[in-house]
Amino acid sequence: MYKKEELVVRIVELRGDYFQMGLEQGKELNSLSGFLQIDQLREWTSQANGQKSKEMVEVFSPELFQELRGLAEGLNMELESTIKLFSGYDVVFPEMGCTTLVNDGYYVRNYDFSPEMYDARLVFMRPCNGYTSIGFSQQIIGRLDGMNEKGLVVGLHFVNDEHKDEGFIATTIVRMLLERCANIDEAIAFITTIPHGYCYNYSITDKSGKSLLIEASPQQQVINFTDPLICTNHFKSERLRSKNRTNIQGSVKRMEYVSSLLTRELSPMSIYHHFNKENSPLFFKHYKEYFGTLHTVVYSPKDLSVIIGIGENCTPMIFSLKEFIEGRLTLPEYIKGTINQAPRK
Repeated sequence: MYKKEELVVRIVELRGDYFQMGLEQGKELNSLSGFLQIDQLREWTSQANGQKSKEMVEVFSPELFQELRGLAEGLNMELESTIKLFSGYDVVFPEMGCTTLVNDGYYVRNYDFSPEMYDARLVFMRPCNGYTSIGFSQQIIGRLDGMNEKGLVVGLHFVNDEHKDEGFIATTIVRMLLERCANIDEAIAFITTIPHGYCYNYSITDKSGKSLLIEASPQQQVINFTDPLICTNHFKSERLRSKNRTNIQGSVKRMEYVSSLLTRELSPMSIYHHFNKENSPLFFKHYKEYFGTLHTVVYSPKDLSVIIGIGENCTPMIFSLKEFIEGRLTLPEYIKGTINQAPRK
């Protein structure tokens, strides 16, 4: 029997320098008792080297380092402890699922995980000295997916945690890409230099309409330009196929279903409903097994619009990143949706 629950995603608006935005988020978290799973984060980062994490963040993203400084002050926490918990460097993280299609100038995605470990935050960020962006946060500074003012869109897809090495988790890498890259070429240049902690796929597109799949392991990254782009949770390249999990049937099945949609002419709104309806082969309810659909999002790089729904059969909200940049967008406090949790398998 399914258990019906309301899922509330808060909308966070951040403007200013990175230290100020970190400070604001630290104070926000302090005021939200029980929002952040600190005990879980401590478990995931128990083996991390705080000093090494600090050094790596400073090298690869001085902007995020300043945000972490502000976050530490807002949380009344030591800087090294804050960086260890939130930087995403050398972190253990559970499996998750996601399905993405990039086609005809839009990027649509379902994100599948557990509501218990979901930030449930949609962040609009306008830094003084970086690209403005919109994206769903994870571990506060990280992003599950997002789009910046230049039209670069990035999302992550978990593949395997059995080939772990010291490096950044994908949520931090997505955030860094949105922060500093204006297009696919810049994204390739950056993502192939940063140390990767796990095996992940990255689905990327930009305002030009080009789409890119990056299969990334700690040892190597495989670049594949593909149009249309369909991405789930396994590696397809011969060079990295051996790093897949033993059972990838579900991932393959989702990819095949998305391929079948390409025979139809679909607008961004119609493709949203194909992903978001409760009986879609792309919508899952196994939240207790970390595989339940939490949000559906459609990013349109050319006009910087975003269609968002939380949970299943959600009447979507539409936002304009362009209007946010121009100061013409009035943001609500939250987006609500409904999830129906299936019994544990």
